[in-house]
Amino acid sequence: MKTLLELALVLAAAAALLSVYRLIKGPEAFSRAVALDVLTLITMPMMAGLALWVRRSIYLDVALVYAVLSFLGVMALARYADRGV
Repeated sequence: MKTLLELALVLAAAAALLSVYRLIKGPEAFSRAVALDVLTLITMPMMAGLALWVRRSIYLDVALVYAVLSFLGVMALARYADRGV
């Protein structure tokens, strides 16, 4: 079980690095915003895996708050793109 969890965390870290590359290299602002959203979607399961690995449930609370803030950020970006406000 622990080896599988470590493998999942390593693969998620590799995916996060690819997302960071797209965040830096992105051709336009909305491409970078999508890369940032993908990065948050990758880091939330990483926090859950870290919570399992170190046996601390506080990381699950942090991941939940992070998910809500990420959702609000994407909604604000969508409103900005739709109305230009």
